[in-house]
Amino acid sequence: MRQILFLAFVLCTCCLNAQKDSVLYWLGKSTGKLPALAFGLGDDRLGGTKMGYIDTNIVMKVIDSVQNIYQVQLSKYHTAFIDKSFIKKDSLLQEKPFYLTNSIIARGTDTCYDIVSINLDEKLPYRSWMETEPSKIILEIFGVQANTNWITQLSTLKEVKNIYYNQVEDDVVRVTIDLKHKQQWGYSLGYANKLLVLKVKRQPENLDITKLKIAIDAGHGGTNSGAEGIRSKASEKEYTLIFAKALASYLKKNGVKNVIMTRTTDTSYDIKDRVLFLQQKNPDFLISIHLNSSSNAEVNGSSTYYKHIGFRPLSESLLKRMPELKLNEFGNVGNFNFTLNSPTDFVNALLEVAFLSNETDERKVTDSKFPPKLAIQVYKGIVDWLNEIQRQRLQ
Repeated sequence: MRQILFLAFVLCTCCLNAQKDSVLYWLGKSTGKLPALAFGLGDDRLGGTKMGYIDTNIVMKVIDSVQNIYQVQLSKYHTAFIDKSFIKKDSLLQEKPFYLTNSIIARGTDTCYDIVSINLDEKLPYRSWMETEPSKIILEIFGVQANTNWITQLSTLKEVKNIYYNQVEDDVVRVTIDLKHKQQWGYSLGYANKLLVLKVKRQPENLDITKLKIAIDAGHGGTNSGAEGIRSKASEKEYTLIFAKALASYLKKNGVKNVIMTRTTDTSYDIKDRVLFLQQKNPDFLISIHLNSSSNAEVNGSSTYYKHIGFRPLSESLLKRMPELKLNEFGNVGNFNFTLNSPTDFVNALLEVAFLSNETDERKVTDSKFPPKLAIQVYKGIVDWLNEIQRQRLQ
């Protein structure tokens, strides 16, 4: 009798677990404006740490919910978090027993890109990052098994040096793209049907600053005033626009014909819309200009920020020129979780010129003679960066 009762208990438990497992998750697809995966539930004034942006219509397995955040299962051992507004439930989706990678082909185009296309069974989640020394792009595809038996690389490639992959976990495939140049110029990643397409931006052959397309972002604007001066009550949005216009004017004066500005007036402009605008304009690089603030009035100086390690050199070159404006160094900050630092599509750097919360800094930056001086130093920083890239080519 005990054995019968024990068997009945086990069967009942198994049935309950099976029923429980059947409702542990639901399937949906990514949606919205620049959906992003986050590593965890941590937060700060710029939001949680992003794993990276993803494309829309990617199949997502939702396993939990915390306030306005969903937890999604990427693979057996990996989860991520995504804002609920970026997931739409799809009752018609059915999970397959397994998904496979298929052929990979890499080719050059007649424009400024090398294209790497990875054939998959489904639009699956991914993440990517840059590495340096040597220069490469790493791409991880989740929930997939490797079945790629050939990688075709055409002679039209100009930036991609080599491609290979590893099955790093039972359901995670890592693709490595070795690059020819030390300075990365950016890449875009998304789906075309069920092809995961990596567009690697080539380094321009001509690094003359006058031949490049330069984007300038005047931080804040409209209803978003940003920081405020402690003495003059100067608003960040006002002075970032003054500085951006001074830089644009100086660039044009020195022969740069293609200058893009995210705003030229005091207007509200959603930061994600700025990213989408810049992705469409495809600049060679972006400089976003801001003014800093701290609760400690003694904190002062200039700082530059980057998120992707491949873009750090531009931020370093800009910072090195700021002491010529008699501004102290606050530092070069990496892995910065600022929306305009997040795109991988083009080189970008954020420049926090000085602290409006510090009276000495505030007095310097609100002086009418300061904007043209700043423009000169930013210009010199850009040229320093381009000269270093040219030097690397000759090594």
